[in-house]
Amino acid sequence: METPLKHVALILDGNGRWAKQRNLPRSGGHKEGAKRAFEIAQHAFQHWHIPFVTFYAFSTENWQRPKLEVSTIFRLLNTHLKKQRANFIKEKIRLHTLGDIAQLPSNLYATLMDIKQATSQFTKCNLVLALNYGAREETLRAIKLCIQASTVQSLDWNTFSRYLYTADIPDPDLVIRTSGEVRLSNYLCLQSAYSELYFTPTYWPDFNKEAFDLAIENYKKRERRFGNAEQ
Repeated sequence: METPLKHVALILDGNGRWAKQRNLPRSGGHKEGAKRAFEIAQHAFQHWHIPFVTFYAFSTENWQRPKLEVSTIFRLLNTHLKKQRANFIKEKIRLHTLGDIAQLPSNLYATLMDIKQATSQFTKCNLVLALNYGAREETLRAIKLCIQASTVQSLDWNTFSRYLYTADIPDPDLVIRTSGEVRLSNYLCLQSAYSELYFTPTYWPDFNKEAFDLAIENYKKRERRFGNAEQ
């Protein structure tokens, strides 16, 4: 019997190159990318009944980009989230975040917290945004929290994983990366230990529902062994 997907995580790559191909400013690529994300999430929830969809929207390393580009990304994200707030509630989609969002601009932080609170009672559809997130930072944070927790007498994965940002989120079954890059780039590295990986040359703004379907169909043809050769 086929095991249903519980979690698909995506690395949204190629916005800038998509814009360059069209002689547009990089902000044009980020704008299209923001619109694409909600469309793909809705499709994953409604068509494939996948309960968790995570987008790598801004990494801890992305702060090194030009200040204007960073501020543009945050402005576009804030604007798009506000526009989609009613849809989050109408479609009963819960918003989660991974990463240190307190370091984000105050207006974006306020929008995120508002939508998270407004959707906190929903459980079936979960849209997760990794913002100011990095797997190495997450690991160090979890280690520090473990040390601070005097109740931890012995350490195993189940105990340690409760201190990760993803404590209440299942590990991804499938990680998708667009734009032709073939690496995880500090994204959910511990949680993706046994995830299937799917790489496509398609730039994120062109990654439509049909492209997502191809990724899922590819995943369904694979045999997941989790280290067990006899499975």
